[in-house]
Amino acid sequence: MHKIDCFGDICPIPLLKMQNELDHIQVGESFMLVVDHSCVIESIKEYLDKRKISFEVDEVINGVWEIIVTKETT
Repeated sequence: MHKIDCFGDICPIPLLKMQNELDHIQVGESFMLVVDHSCVIESIKEYLDKRKISFEVDEVINGVWEIIVTKETT
């Protein structure tokens, strides 16, 4: 699984990186974003919910989240 490191990136940079990756993967493929800003979580959730793209968020350590995004439709 491809991992995108967004440590230190503030909005909207992680969202732009995620959008770029979504444009380059096939249906059924997944990737992981690693972020360290809580505001990023909210903007990504809002973006993906509107597009019905599945994702899982896990706070792996305090203040660090891994977001697994799976492209299910075109």
